[in-house]
Amino acid sequence: MEGPKAAKKRKITDKTIPNVILQNPDFAQDSRMYQDLLEMERKLDWTMMRKRSEIQDALTRNPSTTRTLRLFLSHTVSGQLWQGGGDITANFETGEGIPAWQFRIEGRLLEPPNQRTRDKTPQRKFSTMIKRMIIELDRDPSLYPEGNIVEWPRAPGHHNPVLDGFTVRRTGDAPTKLRVILYLDHYPEQLKVVGELSNILGIKSESRIGAIQALWNYIKVNNLQDKSDRRLIRADDRLRPIFGGEHVFFQQLPELVNRFLAQPEPILLHYTINPAIQPPERPQAWDVEIKMEDLSLKNRMAAMVVQTKESTQTLTKMDDEVCNDLFCLPALDSCLTYAEIALLAQSLHNSHLKKTFLESFARDPAKFIQTWLESQSRDLESVLGSGPSEGMTVRQEELKRSEFFRLPWVEEAVSIQEGMRLAAKGMQ
Repeated sequence: MEGPKAAKKRKITDKTIPNVILQNPDFAQDSRMYQDLLEMERKLDWTMMRKRSEIQDALTRNPSTTRTLRLFLSHTVSGQLWQGGGDITANFETGEGIPAWQFRIEGRLLEPPNQRTRDKTPQRKFSTMIKRMIIELDRDPSLYPEGNIVEWPRAPGHHNPVLDGFTVRRTGDAPTKLRVILYLDHYPEQLKVVGELSNILGIKSESRIGAIQALWNYIKVNNLQDKSDRRLIRADDRLRPIFGGEHVFFQQLPELVNRFLAQPEPILLHYTINPAIQPPERPQAWDVEIKMEDLSLKNRMAAMVVQTKESTQTLTKMDDEVCNDLFCLPALDSCLTYAEIALLAQSLHNSHLKKTFLESFARDPAKFIQTWLESQSRDLESVLGSGPSEGMTVRQEELKRSEFFRLPWVEEAVSIQEGMRLAAKGMQ
């Protein structure tokens, strides 16, 4: 059997002081300073709430960043004449001794400079950063019928796991030129800006939303929005060929931008394999830029919004440190915390209520008691009459019932009332 749960202690947070004390001339200067501190605290709380709201709004848009993807291209050879000293017997059943080479392409994201250790996120696999890859081999198909085009399209599923790199193996001992075509998976999706729009905005590739935003910034900078009808966008000399007229409506801008967006150009890499010589010790490397979701920033922003036990303790500690700096009492050789300040403010409120109560009672005790009883009676009637019918209280409803007049004290009350009536009649 579970024992009774302890009542949760209510935390006092109100630190305001009664106006009577604030308006007292003896405390005018100190009261003004205290009010200024409270006002500064309210402004700080409001700013923090606004920033938190802005962060929550930014999280819904998924922040992106530009990272550097380093590509490594290398190859190895096997079964070549120079490896066996010119005497190699090929076994076509097992494949041993047949001249062959292997081409390897790998990719790795470079760490951004000055990144904190706690902000590091798990490295993404190379295959998750490309949409499609094509490797073309410059070989005579009549001599090498194995296939001179290797294509890898990304597709979800257990049959297509994520990989750090790709390997292509072919037989042969003749020099071969390779062309690697990569289609990167940008986030958000990057498109090629073509035509006059590219020259006006000064961008070659951008996301769809980014291109629309860039055009809107151009319109605002050049003050092309009509002042009387804000839905209307006027064309200048550079935008007139794009608009096809003197003006367009604001809702037509996305459609106009889409006309000048095309699929981006792939990344082309060239590599040569010469099996007759020793492969290079180090792989060739290329750096390309890729747009991707900024997970470290997203995690930091989410941590600022989500309240955890550790963050609450940190904020409480910071509050106490700030409070110690502001509310130190040299006379008492101690400093006050926010909780103690709230308790003192509550104590001032209680003392003010007691003082007002006692002063009213001292001025006219009889009137004070009468007023207090009337107030308590009204409160009691309000409580008992929480569900009146036709505007009548519960007591008035009870008077309609015969059981009410059979209660033990009714007979005594009637006797006293009747005696008082007869006594008053006799005096007359």
